[in-house]
Amino acid sequence: MVPHHIAVIMDGNNRWAKRRNLPGAAGHRAGVEAIRNILRACNKHKVKVLTLFAFSSENWGRPRAEVRTLLALFSRYLRNETRELHGDGIRIRFIGQRSNFSERLQGLMAYAETLTADNVDTTLVIAADYGGQWDITNAVRGLAEQVERGELKSAEISAEMLDAGTCLADVPKPDLCIRTGGDHRISNFMLWQFAYSELYFTDTLWPDFGEADLELAIEDYGNRERRFGLREQDLQSPVQGVLLDV
Repeated sequence: MVPHHIAVIMDGNNRWAKRRNLPGAAGHRAGVEAIRNILRACNKHKVKVLTLFAFSSENWGRPRAEVRTLLALFSRYLRNETRELHGDGIRIRFIGQRSNFSERLQGLMAYAETLTADNVDTTLVIAADYGGQWDITNAVRGLAEQVERGELKSAEISAEMLDAGTCLADVPKPDLCIRTGGDHRISNFMLWQFAYSELYFTDTLWPDFGEADLELAIEDYGNRERRFGLREQDLQSPVQGVLLDV
């Protein structure tokens, strides 16, 4: 069983560089190469959506030189890869706040989305200046504004309405979240969307994460039983709409 949607927290670039006595920028450049490899592997395995946590809202707090390097690499990736990705039938989308980026970078993002908008083979989602709490807050704010305008009553608000206001509400939720680098946390990434995602943690640093590593993650995912809060017997004979007297 191959996941339809894989999300990746790409961690370990700096440690990869440090272990090789290289500057941190070398690790981030190597991380870009890993993106190319994993995207090709996802195409091979018919993964329809790949979401990458490229730049979190908390990353602005890193040293200025590192932030500048990350944004420069982001810009270079879009300049160099967009047309090739388009030729491969890949759709590019971005989630997160864009207003903090330069006008030039925002323009590159808009161009990539427009050029690839009609592609249907694979969707590459890049989370940039993104945070799960920001995502949920935006959705709640949208519902609150509807209440203020009298278009909605607070009692009518449902999880489905909130979901519709979050990023990527129009695609299936991630089936699998992979985090490289050894840490076992999701670091404010897609908090709403990960409600029933399978989590896979590996000590492999992101620049070293290749097709064989992805296949191990997919194999592990395929061996899991996804019950979405139910038990095995519940899946065999679901009971709906029953009010229990307790």
